Amino acid sequence: MVLHAGSNSGVWSAQALEMSVGKVPFLEAVNGSTVTLPCTYASCIGIENLYFNWQFNDNGTMKKVCESVIPSEGVEPDVNIYWKRVEFVGKNHHNNVSILLWNITFEDGGQYTCFGRNPKEHHKNHSAIFNLIVVDELREVDNTLTIIIASAVGGAIALLMGFMLLKNFTLFVLAKLEEKNKECLVTSSGIDNTENGLSGSKADSKPTPKKK
Repeated sequence: MVLHAGSNSGVWSAQALEMSVGKVPFLEAVNGSTVTLPCTYASCIGIENLYFNWQFNDNGTMKKVCESVIPSEGVEPDVNIYWKRVEFVGKNHHNNVSILLWNITFEDGGQYTCFGRNPKEHHKNHSAIFNLIVVDELREVDNTLTIIIASAVGGAIALLMGFMLLKNFTLFVLAKLEEKNKECLVTSSGIDNTENGLSGSKADSKPTPKKK
């Protein structure tokens, strides 16, 4: 936002006309296809007779593609179009001043500028640049690195799962061995006690010698 001092009133007013071509200011398209060159405008205080145009940078020479004046927001403008295969599709709906290029050629590739000027904001102007790249065919995305990374991550996860399974199995076997050892100890102790008891019984059962 730019602050501008009014020459008559001497007070500061907000100047915020902004032309935007979106978050991705370029497009790669195949020769012979139809593409949209996006552009919208925004203003904090609204518009009045907003002037806009599209221009093409032809090796340093700016060639006008189309132009018009929008009386107010929501009004569809009467657009002057200077190029063949160009259509105004924005219609000022939601501040949209986008254009359509039909059956593009390699000569259509390059830098396009969406320009706007708002008299209501002391003729504040702003522009945004959109790049059109025309190719024979769209390039295939090389997913080799992605596949390698995914394979490495998958292998690491599989290795970790195998380690956890082996650990759990080992703990299970050790627990079973420990349980078996405890049973053996209990059994052995019972046998020892039984043998000691039998010995005592035999000793008690001996006949008492007769007195002479």
